[in-house]
Amino acid sequence: MAIDTDPTTPSAHPLDTPRLSTRDKLVLFVLCAAQFMVALDFSVLNVALPVLGPDLGMSRSALQWAVTAFALPSGGFLMLFGRIGDLYGRRKLFLTGLALFGAASLLATFAWDPASFLTGRALQGLGAAAIVPTGMSLLTTTFPEGPARDRALGISGTLLSLGFTVGMVAGGVLTDVFGWRSTMGLLTLFALIVLPLAPGLLPESRTPERPRLDVPGAVTVTGGLLSLIYALSTAADHGFARPDVITTLIAGLALLATFGYVESRTAQPLVSLPMLRRRTVAWGNLGGLVTFSMMSTVVFALTLYLQEVLHLSAFETGLVFGVQGVLSAVAGTYAPKIIGRIGARRTLVGSLVGQGALGAALLGLNTHTWSVWLATAAVSLASMCHLGAIISYGLTVTSGVPDEEQGLATGLVTSTQQVGLTVGIPLLGVLATTSGDLMSGVHTVLALDSAIVLAAAVLIAVGLRVGRPSGTVEAQPVGAR
Repeated sequence: MAIDTDPTTPSAHPLDTPRLSTRDKLVLFVLCAAQFMVALDFSVLNVALPVLGPDLGMSRSALQWAVTAFALPSGGFLMLFGRIGDLYGRRKLFLTGLALFGAASLLATFAWDPASFLTGRALQGLGAAAIVPTGMSLLTTTFPEGPARDRALGISGTLLSLGFTVGMVAGGVLTDVFGWRSTMGLLTLFALIVLPLAPGLLPESRTPERPRLDVPGAVTVTGGLLSLIYALSTAADHGFARPDVITTLIAGLALLATFGYVESRTAQPLVSLPMLRRRTVAWGNLGGLVTFSMMSTVVFALTLYLQEVLHLSAFETGLVFGVQGVLSAVAGTYAPKIIGRIGARRTLVGSLVGQGALGAALLGLNTHTWSVWLATAAVSLASMCHLGAIISYGLTVTSGVPDEEQGLATGLVTSTQQVGLTVGIPLLGVLATTSGDLMSGVHTVLALDSAIVLAAAVLIAVGLRVGRPSGTVEAQPVGAR
């Protein structure tokens, strides 16, 4: 008789360590190095902005575009490029993205005015939008479900988290020693290392059929994401009262609603609505959205606290987050083993509970210098839980999805990641910057952050029916009994 299996529950031998061939290790190196490079780009430039602005003649108000110019295309085109990779070749698009990212990083390194620099940043974002979903799809189609994929995603998730943290530390050191251009030069170097290795190692991967691209769906979802990311990125610096923020926010929501309508009427949709109704896809992506948005908010609030309340230098602040990065790397080595023992869904819920509880512990911060130890310990342990949530939500979403739809599934995963990194600071972080008392504002942000994470953990536990016995199918429509 047939036995129902749950792709996110433990295997029969949960503690087996998968053996990877030399070629598998090289493939994993190429894919993870590319993901690390993109993660590095999210943060390496941040501490260089005060130096970059005067050098290129950019006003303080224009500096936000150094971040927004990258975030717009990198988030807006993720789903579209993920689907194009499915249809026309993931390896081909991955290599194109790598080449574009490297050339754009070189342009940004030698930029001579604001226009050339922002062009380089926008092209970097476009390259990242091609690299991330296709790289994740190549990883999930190269490594079969089970311990091998768990291990591969564990390494990838660790490097994703580590790349963001390393960028914060390395950006300050490089800017102080070599100048801001070295931060962009570092990204060029990464691309030059990865690009020559990739063609001979990565297999081509695409769907067996060649359906037509859903152009109306592509236009509405890309336009909606671009509008939404612009609105939230701009609001982080200027608030929600600006007319352009209000207009693009409404336009983004309207376009995304139109996208949902278009997909329900299209024979070959860009996004399969039945896939979005899978419990694992819907609730797993909610977990990803919460863990990314709320952790980025904690990091933002702590950066303000450490430098403006405790008066630590940028380098000392970087060391605090350096400890966070080291412990995240440690968590990445153990997370697949925990997932193998208790399953991805239970790991996701448990990780969110840990992240929320440790976020609540940060409410003990005050103006005394000893608080730096509490901040270091709590944010580092919370980041370990955050890393567990990253790996387990990716596994939850992609498990049980056919290879021909992996690009779509991983596009959803990475879109959630990008939107999560974008929305947290504008929605909550602004409470710290606009508060008359910064210490009080930081406490308000941390309290709301913790409450949201813990509430999400409860909802996801119910939605994924985490308490049910293993061996049942949960990758089914949300409304299914």
